Amino acid sequence: MAAVKHDVFQAIADPTRREVLRLLSEKEMPISALTSQFPMSRTAIAKHLTILSEAELVKGEKVGREKIYRLQPEPLAELKDWLSYYEQFWTNKLSKLKHIVEDRDDATPLKIVDEEKD
Repeated sequence: MAAVKHDVFQAIADPTRREVLRLLSEKEMPISALTSQFPMSRTAIAKHLTILSEAELVKGEKVGREKIYRLQPEPLAELKDWLSYYEQFWTNKLSKLKHIVEDRDDATPLKIVDEEKD
């Protein structure tokens, strides 16, 4: 049976893993330095690093007795591409809000109506 490989979406679903990625974006670190940043065991951090490694978001390289982890941001492009499609919806909503705010009389209470529910 093949080992389970995690994709980018699964890998970043966890807040701890997102924080590990943020830390590694600042500098390469051994697991001991990463573990010191979280209120959890080295084993728990190792499991998070395994998932991030399977998604190819981090790479560990043995240096002496330690394994140094570094960020590999390239797989995040898949996430960016997926999210970019949805930007059109956010932009549309923000444009509508801008027009509502700019066109209203300051004495009139602001009422936002969700057109999708109407």
